[in-house]
Amino acid sequence: MAPERQRVYDLFVLNVALQLFDAVATYQGVHFGWREGNPLLASAFTLFGLGPGLLLFKAKACGLLFLLSRNRNCQLASAALAFVAAVYSVFSLGPWLAEFLILLAKTV
Repeated sequence: MAPERQRVYDLFVLNVALQLFDAVATYQGVHFGWREGNPLLASAFTLFGLGPGLLLFKAKACGLLFLLSRNRNCQLASAALAFVAAVYSVFSLGPWLAEFLILLAKTV
């Protein structure tokens, strides 16, 4: 596989892993009584429920990531996937890990 195609594939897998982490963390966090920071997702929870709302948003996100990754010949695909991974790392992975570490520290 060409290096650029491999990079797009690796970034796609990283983004899907971040989406799965965000889904599980959000599900657990809402069950702990924490609120969702994304107002669109919070509204979806009210309309559809926690599980279906999360599934709807994460399926959409993964579908868009898949479409983006299919455009492997475009140099912007790897840059866009890297940007999305960075945004999810800063606005999802970081805050959720901090919340769970705080919870862990309180229980120990």
